[in-house]
Amino acid sequence: MAKIVNFTIDGKDCIAEEGLYLVQAAKNNGVYIPTLCNYEGIKPKGSCRICTVRINGRLMTSCTTPISDGMKIESNTEEINDLRKAIIELLFVEGNHFCPACEKSGNCELQALAYRFKIMVPRYPYTFPQRRVDASNPKIIKEQNRCIMCKRCIRAIKDEQGRSLFAYKKRGHKSEVVLDPVLGLQMSDELARKAMAVCPVGSILVREQGFIQPIGTRKFDKKPIGSEIEMSQPTK
Repeated sequence: MAKIVNFTIDGKDCIAEEGLYLVQAAKNNGVYIPTLCNYEGIKPKGSCRICTVRINGRLMTSCTTPISDGMKIESNTEEINDLRKAIIELLFVEGNHFCPACEKSGNCELQALAYRFKIMVPRYPYTFPQRRVDASNPKIIKEQNRCIMCKRCIRAIKDEQGRSLFAYKKRGHKSEVVLDPVLGLQMSDELARKAMAVCPVGSILVREQGFIQPIGTRKFDKKPIGSEIEMSQPTK
């Protein structure tokens, strides 16, 4: 039987199974911690750092930190929210994110976080990188201008032998996530749809599937990201 432990988030008393990752433990208690690289059902990597919190005085990523008894966690503070805002701003300026023309607009987690954190003008200069659009695969289009290197597709999209269809290519600021040219040809329609759903932005698009949801019916049109967690009842 799992051991139940007590912890606090911003002074709120919470309970969870010992060893559960903090971001999920917080969600179960009705507390939203923003993430981009984390995705339910796949092993966390702590790539985006947006879920950073202060635990017992130390900054740590909540998606990779197991909960333990007596943890004192700070999440909704001015310092941490500014850190998260800075990361979101960096993701916008280092890519080419033109939201009104993006097929994922309204369903994009990066866009939704920008609204939540009230980002208007980033504090950093735009880099406007020159990145290609890979339309070589018959199932999907890989829009490199929107990729935020979160590794979700690398960790989640695998073939029947457990091989990842996506991988990193190049290094440093030239790094990009690409679809394996051989394994990609074996991609099913179902796996293509899953890849598009797993991607938090508009970097992976199923061919001929853009703009199928009218404005007003998209995921974040009426409720901000995280609101479904904050309005949920904590588990007992």
